[in-house]
Amino acid sequence: MSDEIRQAFAHPSERAEATAQVPRDRISLRDHVVDVEIGAFQQERGVMQRVRFNVVVEVATAGTAIDDDVDRILSYDRLAEAIAIELAAERINLLETLAERVAARILSESLAARVFLRIEKIDRGPYDLGVEIVRARGEEAEPARLHQAGPRPRVLFLSNEVLDSPGLGAVLDRHAGGPLIVVVGAADVPAPQSPVAPVQRRIDLLAIEQNAWVLAGKDRRCVVVGTRTELDWAMKNGQICVWAPSKVVLDAVESPSASPRDATALAAWFAQLMAASELVTVGAKAPPATDLPVDLPVREEPA
Repeated sequence: MSDEIRQAFAHPSERAEATAQVPRDRISLRDHVVDVEIGAFQQERGVMQRVRFNVVVEVATAGTAIDDDVDRILSYDRLAEAIAIELAAERINLLETLAERVAARILSESLAARVFLRIEKIDRGPYDLGVEIVRARGEEAEPARLHQAGPRPRVLFLSNEVLDSPGLGAVLDRHAGGPLIVVVGAADVPAPQSPVAPVQRRIDLLAIEQNAWVLAGKDRRCVVVGTRTELDWAMKNGQICVWAPSKVVLDAVESPSASPRDATALAAWFAQLMAASELVTVGAKAPPATDLPVDLPVREEPA
């Protein structure tokens, strides 16, 4: 077996040693196993599976004596913490995405110079499925996401009465002028029914998205958006977003307890997720105070 093949299947520490341009100290996290819901296939949704992480980080010297001071080193705990933070941020479909994000977070540490990361699913069959990446400082993905908080939007829930009203434009005019995300419920027509709860949930979410497109067709300022990345971009560029909830809800690490049929409660969950500055309901009652985040200002306006 050639050295390249042996290194490919050996622990990442061997690749780190073989490819080092200059001698560096290294720290590692080996065989760190976490139960997580991850995967792009439908059969992986709602199912926890074990994922194994092996991480090796080449570290730069601190420039001064360590003096047995933990604050002068890159702690092993920071490696496990980087994994935990990225797993908690949102549900992820691809190991490749998770690897890029964990590597980026580790490389945001001042002493981290290069990271070798292997991630494997160990419950998908009689084998392990995984990815391995190497990233150096300056090559990490999405550095801005690590350091910049997104804008704090106002979340505006519009009832169907408002959507059908000739005053719709005036309502949007009144709330425009800052980051704004509009949320609607399903239209007042019967949706298809299924006895299978996950299927019905998807049907109900799609019914909301249909109504979001109805709103977009009534006011050209409204752009239907379904991902966090698109939401952040649209708000930063002054667009009025209309939330299409399926992806955000289905990919949430902690799914909302609110049913899609309880549209204002779902809007409150979304407002908390987006760290909204305020939730405003127009033509609809706000959820009971007991169902609202304590730090979310809420007010009602008539239709």
